[in-house]
Amino acid sequence: MMTEPTLFANKKILTVSELNRLANQVLTQSFPLFWVSGEVSNLTRAASGHWYFSLKDSGAQVRCVMFKGRNSYLDWAPKEGDKVEARCTVTLYEARGDFQLTIEFLQRAGLGILFEAFEKLKTKLQLEGLFDAAYKKRLPAHPKKIGIVTSPDAAALKDVVSTLKRRMPSIPIVIYPTPVQGKGVANLIANAINNANERAECDVLIICRGGGSIEDLWQFNEEIVARAIAECSIPTISGVGHETDFTICDFVADMRAATPTAAAELATPSRLDMLNALNQLKQQLTRNTQYLLNQRSQALDYLARRLISPLQQIELQRTQLVQIGYRLNASANQQLQRKQHDLLRLSQNLQHLNPQAVLTRGYAFVQNKLGTIISASEQLHSGDEVVLTFGMGSAEAKISKIKP
Repeated sequence: MMTEPTLFANKKILTVSELNRLANQVLTQSFPLFWVSGEVSNLTRAASGHWYFSLKDSGAQVRCVMFKGRNSYLDWAPKEGDKVEARCTVTLYEARGDFQLTIEFLQRAGLGILFEAFEKLKTKLQLEGLFDAAYKKRLPAHPKKIGIVTSPDAAALKDVVSTLKRRMPSIPIVIYPTPVQGKGVANLIANAINNANERAECDVLIICRGGGSIEDLWQFNEEIVARAIAECSIPTISGVGHETDFTICDFVADMRAATPTAAAELATPSRLDMLNALNQLKQQLTRNTQYLLNQRSQALDYLARRLISPLQQIELQRTQLVQIGYRLNASANQQLQRKQHDLLRLSQNLQHLNPQAVLTRGYAFVQNKLGTIISASEQLHSGDEVVLTFGMGSAEAKISKIKP
């Protein structure tokens, strides 16, 4: 026996709004983001920017909406009858109770297979190490010759050549022509890359073409092109498509450029930038040289003020010699006067101590026959002969009587 659903177990009577809200929740939770394919019909572009259309196949159709915030990211616009693939969620437009798909992303039919092949090859080559940064070759700062692999009729070639000529017109350019779009073109692109590698006449190789759909750029997603780039000994730049386009070629090349023009800018130094840098170095050198000259000039002036000419030096030495002579004479005179004074003082002292001077005042000294000066009567005996020395002359005498 079937039981009543839990939702209606309490016998609650739903309003239409409640019913549609519950249905919308069930649909949203039951169908996560998924892909669906079909043919576009009944396309309407509202003034708000939203797109309304149906997707149909031979047996059914479903209403779809793609809001402005999502469709503005597409670089193409669908039209009636287009076969497309949509990434979407299932929703219910509650106000009308309409079952619909909300489109998050839209692409032309068949791109899913291409993207799957792209990711498969990308994973394979990545595991082999073809994308490793360790194997990337450094671009030369000043290449002597630049090679370009592209179609001679491609607009991208004109952009690349004009950019190279503008940035560094002195660098020669070698073009390795090849078709860049169409079935079987990947082999021709690989041959052109191999040819450039064998000739080894360029310092850097640009592989480029203009933007386009994933189908237009698919030849640069082929494995043969990727391996030709990986085996090329010349540093390579991939400039395929526009900024948002990515190819296998971008991952294998030594450098990826957002556009062909950007590839040309990466390959060459800017002549104008180099001239500006050279001019700045010139100005800096001029300033530094002038600064050093000013410093040396000041030092020279300082030394010049201290420098004395030989004549001035001779006059200065002569003046110094005269001054030294004056000081020497003065010193000698002082020494002579001091010695004369000392001599006078000593002479006076000697004069005072001279016993002869005492004798001139009436005194005399007595000596025995041996010349010994008699200073006491005890040294004499009666009858001793003595010599009396006076201030002037001397006399001999005999002692007749001694007094103690």
